[in-house]
Amino acid sequence: MKTNWTHWLLLLACNFSFPNGAYTHAVVTKHSLNIAPVQSGKTSTIELMFNSNIELGLSKFYLVKADDKHESLTFTAGNKPGQVVIQLPDLEPGKYALRFKIFATDGHLSEDLIRFTVTP
Repeated sequence: MKTNWTHWLLLLACNFSFPNGAYTHAVVTKHSLNIAPVQSGKTSTIELMFNSNIELGLSKFYLVKADDKHESLTFTAGNKPGQVVIQLPDLEPGKYALRFKIFATDGHLSEDLIRFTVTP
């Protein structure tokens, strides 16, 4: 029994010793798809804003097409901390998704999918 209490006290002490957010995963707080929908006939970009900095060298962004084909996308750091700019190729009108696997600078892996429609 003594070991159990020691374990719980140590766990509790560790929990209070880290600053708030030390255990959080990077999540998208804003993206440009709400402001500027993607139009067909031209290349474009999507801007994502995360709640923490991202390790770009360890992250991946994919375009998912209707037939579930994944195409790797080129991306760069934006001008603000946690901002990523993704390059989209010229797309036909239809439904697509942006799938990403990103590593926050605190080492946490996050995955998500953002669906969008390309308009004519």
